[in-house]
Amino acid sequence: MVAYVIIPGIDGSDGQHWQTAWERQWGGAAVRTAPASWSAPELGDWTAAVGTAYDAAARQDDRVALVAHSLGCWAATAWLALEPARPVAGALLVAPPDPRGPAFPREAAATFTGLDARPVPCPALVVAGADDPYCTPEAAAGFAAGWQARWHLEEHGGHLNSASNLGSWPVGQRLLESLLQT
Repeated sequence: MVAYVIIPGIDGSDGQHWQTAWERQWGGAAVRTAPASWSAPELGDWTAAVGTAYDAAARQDDRVALVAHSLGCWAATAWLALEPARPVAGALLVAPPDPRGPAFPREAAATFTGLDARPVPCPALVVAGADDPYCTPEAAAGFAAGWQARWHLEEHGGHLNSASNLGSWPVGQRLLESLLQT
């Protein structure tokens, strides 16, 4: 068994998002982060929310996986840097935005702008869309290299969010399964 920590991006994941579909599918095995600063993200608040959700998930199962989207990828990797001894079965990092890119919400997420991709202490997989408006494939590949993560590029899908119409995103589920088998 695996328990999952779902780490959405700004404003959370709505009812059409693949993270929400997976959360419904996993039921009690999934814990969603709940930072107080959803719309104006504060890094400390978001990493604390990851820690709280991790603790709740770890009470359910010995194996915990992080499932992050967008800005949640940076919250997940920042938390992993703060808590390297916490056992994490894997981190799925989907559509990380480029904090130095032109579309990054600098004013709303100012505390995230200085982050760099540094090695994470668990198996990780970065998934990015080739046509993501928030991050070029080259930047996403660079983040994967910095995090020492495997890398997967989706040819279409944009930011791999609700607007991408992925539904329950079976490709993503298979990618997560392959990550957790390593």
